[in-house]
Amino acid sequence: MIAVITGDIIQSREIQPELWLKILKKELREIGKSPLNWEIYRGDSFQAELKNPAEALTRAILIKAAIKSVRGIDVRMAIGFGDKSHAASSITQSNGSAFVRSGEKFEQLVKEKRTLAILSPWKEFDTDINLFIRLALIAMDDWTTNSAEIVKASIEHPEKSQEELGKLLGIKQNAVSSRLKRAHFEEIQELIEIFRTKIYKLL
Repeated sequence: MIAVITGDIIQSREIQPELWLKILKKELREIGKSPLNWEIYRGDSFQAELKNPAEALTRAILIKAAIKSVRGIDVRMAIGFGDKSHAASSITQSNGSAFVRSGEKFEQLVKEKRTLAILSPWKEFDTDINLFIRLALIAMDDWTTNSAEIVKASIEHPEKSQEELGKLLGIKQNAVSSRLKRAHFEEIQELIEIFRTKIYKLL
């Protein structure tokens, strides 16, 4: 069982590529090497394979936070879960149910004008998690650059206190606290934990 993220940058043509492309590549490098584990194609589209499905939602939220740290753009992503029946030297040439589901869900997202959803072999799991994601997107789609920045830092450095995060970002502790509240980070954390718990049980 693997997870595949298929995504694209929303309103990429309105922002200079150098403002977001380097950021996207940095996040994708955390997943693995290109083009084996991830690839950017058609200018603003990308695909990435994760060996650990339980970390797929966390990685997608990190990518979203990183991209939304640039004013004026967002990212749309579909996460597919399943197998990998054909392994190619380039991820965009690989195949399997995870790739098919990711692609199918991505096409639905474009039509539904949503920015994040999953498709797995487990219907009940999909119904629950996609509802939770849809509710979380009320906050995530509305993140300011400051909110996105603090969410990214908090997920990447779970061991750091708010004071330490403030020093990392050059802001005061009370600013960290207020930004986390505005970003609804506590609820985002709960969503990530529910997702992980359900995935581990299913696997």
